[in-house]
Amino acid sequence: MMWIRRDLLAAALSAAVLFTGPAARAAGDLFLFNWTNYTDPALLKKFEAETGIKVTLDVYDSNETMLAKLQAGGGGYDVVVPSDYMVDIMVKAGLLQEIDAAQMPGFAAVMPPHDKPWYDPERKYSAPYMWGTTGFTYDSAKVQGPVDDSWWSIFNPDGPFKGHLAMMNDSVEVFNAAAYYLGIDRCTESNEDAGKIFKLLAAQKPAVALYNSDGSVERMAAGEVVAHMQWNGAAHRTKVKRPSAVFVYPKEGMSLWADNLVVPKDAKNPDNAKIFIAWMLKPENAGAASNFTTYMNAIKGSEAFMDKALSADPAINMPPEYLERLRPAKNCSPAAVELRDRVWTRLKS
Repeated sequence: MMWIRRDLLAAALSAAVLFTGPAARAAGDLFLFNWTNYTDPALLKKFEAETGIKVTLDVYDSNETMLAKLQAGGGGYDVVVPSDYMVDIMVKAGLLQEIDAAQMPGFAAVMPPHDKPWYDPERKYSAPYMWGTTGFTYDSAKVQGPVDDSWWSIFNPDGPFKGHLAMMNDSVEVFNAAAYYLGIDRCTESNEDAGKIFKLLAAQKPAVALYNSDGSVERMAAGEVVAHMQWNGAAHRTKVKRPSAVFVYPKEGMSLWADNLVVPKDAKNPDNAKIFIAWMLKPENAGAASNFTTYMNAIKGSEAFMDKALSADPAINMPPEYLERLRPAKNCSPAAVELRDRVWTRLKS
């Protein structure tokens, strides 16, 4: 694959991406590899109609599944959608092409902190797709009195949700939330810190009805639990079914995850891939993607194209004052991961 020099990229994109006339139409194929139920079929048809590029979609269920397939040389994909930490892994493994997303038309609309993320601060290899957070949702109709915007409401064994609380069955999310609450580095390598986290989680465990990451929307809608540790997209779908549901942004901090559009090193149609990525940076297209996924995108102005119920829900369209509460994902050391796994194994035994 011949690399496109950075000083020629802007000219190439202005001719191929802006779609200002008939000559701007491209041709050929685009092979897209994305998460299950994370791509709007109508949006792909729109892209095909506007560009003349035919899209073929394959899906996967985890970052690791996607990585394994690419490392094995399978698929021949032009665009894949890894999460933040996986972008870091793929860049270091030499699996991605430079696309200079920061130079693409429309990138100026990318909002912080997605314009300069830790895993690709110059946006050489990736562009933003969807992002989300992990907090908790509670049913305000079933809880007496106000609920503090703190992880205290979750981790206090005698808190407002005692016996009617569901936690994620996810070692990273639960461990991180406990670390935020205690003011401990989530990537700690200290046995003492890990002991404090385990003590908090062990004390909470009798108040937890179940640990399960799946089915949280249905569980809350049916009233099986009063509160649930949840991703914000699931929180929105919960609110649609149960309007009294409230999503909380804990003040001690909460995980921020972000999925991204990247081009594998061995992509067969890299130019079409860049056309697609730049097209997805347009507010109307990003807004349509959010409507389908029920997660927020990173593009300023996309709110005008989002369903009113979605853009009006603070669980999705996060109030700006909560920006400082977000904690971007990061890859912990092997020692830290081993310590976290030991805490989780002991907790669940």
